[in-house]
Amino acid sequence: MATASPTANTSIRPGVVLADLLPSASTRLGSQVRDLALVTGGAALTGLAAQLSVNVPGSPVPVTGQTFAALLVGTALGTRRGVASLGLYLLAGMAGLPWFAQGTSGWAMPSLGYVIGFVLAAGLTGALARRGADRTPLRTAGAMVAGTLAIYAVGVPYLAFSLHVPLARAAELGLYPYLVGDGLKALLAMGALPLAWKLVKRG
Repeated sequence: MATASPTANTSIRPGVVLADLLPSASTRLGSQVRDLALVTGGAALTGLAAQLSVNVPGSPVPVTGQTFAALLVGTALGTRRGVASLGLYLLAGMAGLPWFAQGTSGWAMPSLGYVIGFVLAAGLTGALARRGADRTPLRTAGAMVAGTLAIYAVGVPYLAFSLHVPLARAAELGLYPYLVGDGLKALLAMGALPLAWKLVKRG
């Protein structure tokens, strides 16, 4: 007797994220190996995107692709795997793996707060994705904005503390110059994620 494919059954079911549509493992060990590969792959993707970096004059925070990657990882993997993936990215970079922006590592950089914020953002966007927030353009934009705000909520105060400047000055250095770019990233996600769901449903 023919059976429906896992994709056809799960693509419209609430509580499912894109990573859940991958073929299921037949054993618990296989499932754990798959999750480990997803977590590691998400961290590696963020590290690779971090190398797409442009310095902003007068600011210690460069424009990079890692913010967009972190939001996508959280959305695609869901809360648990997303937090694990960005947590791995954070801890490995602090331990010396040179995959922060511009090949840096460590824990003394003023911009580390943004990386800490990635973990929070991945958890938030992952939770929103499990509620279907990545399946329509407007809801995807809302999820991306929420994740971005979570990053700034940690990154800007951390920047102020690291540079010993008022919070308003930290916002001038590490928030306002990046808003246009963040808007463009949200627009890109608005197209990419709902399109991925449409393709899955047609498969």
